[in-house]
Amino acid sequence: MAKDPICGMNVREDSPFTAKTDTGTFYFCSKLCLRKYLEQNKMKDESDSSCPPCIKTPFYLTKTIIAATILFIFIITSYAVPILIPFRENFILYFKTIWWAILLGLLIGGVIDYCVPGEYISHILAKPKKRTILYSVILGFLMSTCSHGILALSIELHKKGASNPAVIAFLLASPWANMTVTIMLIGFFGLKALYIILCAILIAILTGLIYQMLERRNLIEINKNIKMTDEDFSVVKDIKKRIKNYKFSVKTLKADISGIIEGAVSLSDMVLWWILIGMTIASLAGAYIPPHIFEKYMGPTVLGLLVTLLLATIIEVCSEGSSPMAFEIFRQTGAFGNSFVFLMAGVVTDYTEIGLLWHNVGRKTAIWLPVITIPQVLFFGALANILF
Repeated sequence: MAKDPICGMNVREDSPFTAKTDTGTFYFCSKLCLRKYLEQNKMKDESDSSCPPCIKTPFYLTKTIIAATILFIFIITSYAVPILIPFRENFILYFKTIWWAILLGLLIGGVIDYCVPGEYISHILAKPKKRTILYSVILGFLMSTCSHGILALSIELHKKGASNPAVIAFLLASPWANMTVTIMLIGFFGLKALYIILCAILIAILTGLIYQMLERRNLIEINKNIKMTDEDFSVVKDIKKRIKNYKFSVKTLKADISGIIEGAVSLSDMVLWWILIGMTIASLAGAYIPPHIFEKYMGPTVLGLLVTLLLATIIEVCSEGSSPMAFEIFRQTGAFGNSFVFLMAGVVTDYTEIGLLWHNVGRKTAIWLPVITIPQVLFFGALANILF
């Protein structure tokens, strides 16, 4: 299996969406990701790559449709099999809670995907300055891809010359502080979700600054890909130029709407099936795990925080998919801090993430990630249990 360099999804090497370069052949999950790659590498059109005529995957073979179909079968079966009734009731409860957040998040994600050029991200993250950490976190908030997808983008930014501290800050901010997940978490937790988002941003900033200190002391690797970018380029000026050159018409409006929808659909293909998996896990836990198990082992105690940390380390689910399980922990125990730990620990202890950093960025950089972030996550989790 190959990995899509744009979204990070695993792709079979017989994918019809491919591009050959001097460094090798790249495989893509969709035409949208292929087009983004061509744009990033200044390839004018698909004729500049080895991409054969695009073959659209039948909608009924997409992971989202397959997951939804299996869930639908279970729900229908529950009307004939009583043991499945608690699962159905819990799943419907989750669906009623966040359906609007999912739709709104996908729509906003489509707008960001279509309207925010990738050049802005590369330009801002490539400068090894302190303010780069803040820029990294802000851009992480604007990104609308899951934690698995953000891994590939982070590694790509590293290859383009982003400093290692900037890559780490971006990596930490994206899964839990991005716009799509923000809306989803608000759907689950209400205004309490703002605590999760703000703490995620704070952890990303503090970790990025600590990494900069480690970099100055040669305690982590220096990105050898760093190179000066064009100082004349200005994001603000480019935005003004784009606005000035934009010609409003029915044709451009249709193109914009089509682009936004395409971005939303692409994002849904990436995250929606993970959301369904997360809702399924949370529904099963809520239906069949006795409440006293949650209260005994995952309550608002030091032991509860550590057990939650261990559980999040073992369960490797996309950020969107972890949200329902985090809410189930909160619903069963009332320990909001444990939900925070479950969400954040899924990022800072993710063995896929650490492995990618180990092999692509540097061993020291990878080792320092859990060392720096886990104490912060546990601290803010314990604080949340006190405050809420």
